[in-house]
Amino acid sequence: MFRQFFIALSKSRSLRKFAESSPIGQKMSRRFVAGLTVEDALVAAKAMNDLGISVSVDNLGEFVTNAEESKESAALYHRILDEITARKLDANVSLKLTHMGLDVDESMCRELVCGLVRHAAQVNNFVRVDMENSPYTQKTLDFVYHLYREYPGHAGAVIQSYMRRAEQDVRDLCAAGIRIRLCKGAYREPPEVAFQKKSEVDENYVKLAKIMLKSGVYHGLATHDERIIRELIAYAKAENISPDSFEFQMLHGVRRDLQVGLVKQGWRMRVYIPFGTEWYPYLMRRLAERPANALFIAKNLFRQ
Repeated sequence: MFRQFFIALSKSRSLRKFAESSPIGQKMSRRFVAGLTVEDALVAAKAMNDLGISVSVDNLGEFVTNAEESKESAALYHRILDEITARKLDANVSLKLTHMGLDVDESMCRELVCGLVRHAAQVNNFVRVDMENSPYTQKTLDFVYHLYREYPGHAGAVIQSYMRRAEQDVRDLCAAGIRIRLCKGAYREPPEVAFQKKSEVDENYVKLAKIMLKSGVYHGLATHDERIIRELIAYAKAENISPDSFEFQMLHGVRRDLQVGLVKQGWRMRVYIPFGTEWYPYLMRRLAERPANALFIAKNLFRQ
């Protein structure tokens, strides 16, 4: 019921207009989204770098409906890669295939994304291909394998621990040497595709994270769950896994205290920085994906 509620809110033009003009809406956007422009994102990235935190920049958007929009988005990412290089930022980029036109023209999407990864390779950077809902899982992974074969070390995948297929995908990606960002995942998926209980999702997350930590490949563990973070830190120490061999990842504007605290303890941290005009749908979809986030976000509105 709550998921459908937030999904409905994400599609409401009138509520979006109100949220984008209201003080609380603007505060939420400033807190969880870097801003509307590339410059906003780059300024936020520099601020994170100054705290010893790496960054992944994402131009918000997905499910584009025309080729022109896809090409404009790709051009923006090329600009971001150039700016990251020029400003010597510790940052990479993250994108969704549907934002690159996967549903419009798959061959065009492949060409655009390959061009971006080629650019990233030329400037010694990295492109993370985000995971979307289950109808796109295999196609996304096929894209990543192709990109990695063409440009080894410059493209990576995202795996969601609530997916029942996740363990095999993690093992296959690790065997191929492909970097993974592990998250819990929160799209609405049927029971035959994804675990439904939080305890099962959490248990699988820890299991997959331990496989990744032992793989010898540099991975990202994306979670704000302090219990899981403590367990994985204890595991890394027990297994003599270097703090430099992986990183924790968190969202922009969420638990800055925890982010900085982990860095001070010697652990690597990367913050995901979204920007763009699509902040309202982005935030509503976060809530729709996991309604418990509503309380989490409400608490963090007033927490640094």
